[in-house]
Amino acid sequence: MTAASHTVTNQAPPLVGYDVFTSDRALAEAVSRHLPAELLDEALGELRALGRATGSEQVREWGELANAFPPRLRTHDRYGHRIDEVEFHPSWHRLLGKAVAAGLTDAWGRPGGHVRRAAGFLVATQAEAGHGCPVSMTHAAVPALRAEPELAAVWEPLAASRVYERELRPAAGKAGALLGMGLTEKQGGSDVRANTTSARPLAADGAYLLTGHKWFCSAPMSDAFLVLAQAPGGLTCFLVPRVLDDGTRNAFAIQRLKDKLGNRSNASAEVEFDGTTWARRVGEEGRGLRTVMGMVAATRLDCVLGSAALMRQAVAQAVHHASYRAAFGGLLADKPLMRNVLADLAVESEAATVLGMRLAAAYDSGTERDLALLRIAVPAAKYWVTKRCVPVVAEALECLGGNGYVEESGLPRLLRESPLNSVWEGAGNIQALDVLRALRTEPAALDAYLREVGEARGADPRLDRAIRGLLTELADLDGVEARARRLAEQMALVLQGALLVRWAPPEVADAFCAGRLGGEAGSAFGTLPHTLDLRAVVERARAVG
Repeated sequence: MTAASHTVTNQAPPLVGYDVFTSDRALAEAVSRHLPAELLDEALGELRALGRATGSEQVREWGELANAFPPRLRTHDRYGHRIDEVEFHPSWHRLLGKAVAAGLTDAWGRPGGHVRRAAGFLVATQAEAGHGCPVSMTHAAVPALRAEPELAAVWEPLAASRVYERELRPAAGKAGALLGMGLTEKQGGSDVRANTTSARPLAADGAYLLTGHKWFCSAPMSDAFLVLAQAPGGLTCFLVPRVLDDGTRNAFAIQRLKDKLGNRSNASAEVEFDGTTWARRVGEEGRGLRTVMGMVAATRLDCVLGSAALMRQAVAQAVHHASYRAAFGGLLADKPLMRNVLADLAVESEAATVLGMRLAAAYDSGTERDLALLRIAVPAAKYWVTKRCVPVVAEALECLGGNGYVEESGLPRLLRESPLNSVWEGAGNIQALDVLRALRTEPAALDAYLREVGEARGADPRLDRAIRGLLTELADLDGVEARARRLAEQMALVLQGALLVRWAPPEVADAFCAGRLGGEAGSAFGTLPHTLDLRAVVERARAVG
């Protein structure tokens, strides 16, 4: 029996039992926009099913449990044998199984695969972001594997499989496999040319033995890893399987798991190669960076999508809360100041989603122009969108007040996760410098970018002024390295503005151009001009149960 004093009132119901995909209007519209008509019905059916599952109470509970019970390292069995295994909570395996079954590692070999897969990734990681790491790396490994057709013939079908098999076995005995990577070393970090792991060639063609230490190796229970090591011909890419063809374990010593700020469901490890670690060369000796850059570009796009997913979930939770919570004589969502905050957050979220999905569509089109666009737009987007994730999630948490600061709300987990994508696959300076590298060495990349934003010229004077300002910046590249972050930010904002002006509802594009390009808003969220149609922006962002 509950005491009368403990009657619960004025609390928002949990946001569960809804379709995460369909309720995200920006995402659903992007899929319909970028997929050919003949693929649309099937893709929408798959994404709606994934959206309903992701929004279910069961899958949300899996995400909570996978983080509440993080992975444990077991270096030895009870008899003292070295086993180097990581134990995960069953919920982690359930999340991974659902992601793999939904095709989130299968993009490269099917029509519209990147748009379908990007949308699914954006949906699934809203329930739990950590399991997106092995999903992302498995998807991204395919371009690198294709540098060695014999290897790709074995591993690409396993990577694209809809079957998740957690047991470590030889590749020939598996119906599906996950792949990871180990590029960075403690003395090098993002400067992977400083890698000191060495590779000694064996008599068998393409086989080597590795000696060295990898400072970050994510998802260490994957079936194989792409790593960089110094071969006689220079820095080279290698495939390191966990289990060899004869069924014996490869020498892959997991020294410890990282104790991370967030992403706690996912194991990140330090690993040692002891001189007997067998590896197969991927691509030519000395061309390791070129071989692996296709993988890096794909995972960078997933950083954009992952941040867009975190922002979308945070905004959905904030709008949901404000739509039920009453204060000062009415619902929070109806209060002009709160409406301004929610609308500002919703605009940022939609801009991230629209940009990420446009870049996924560029992979699918495969035209020279779109591939050139990716070369400059991916690092610019990765720089800016991931930078915006932390303040968006923090502000969304504040919309829930003290309730948002409590672990059970789910917002603290989103906040801990929010800095990750800015660090992963090269932090901000690396992305800004990569934008400069594209400007200096690939004229087609800038041309493709300017053609893309040019599609929206004349539609909004604030966007037109921003384009002119960007052209002025690009005309003077003296001392540009010190301005690289500012330039990457401008390029991302102008591209987002151009895409929203073309495709978003007028109220969303208007708010973005006013707040991000027109100088009509302050530095904090919730400072948009009050004359905008903010009610419509907030209503569009609401996740309907």
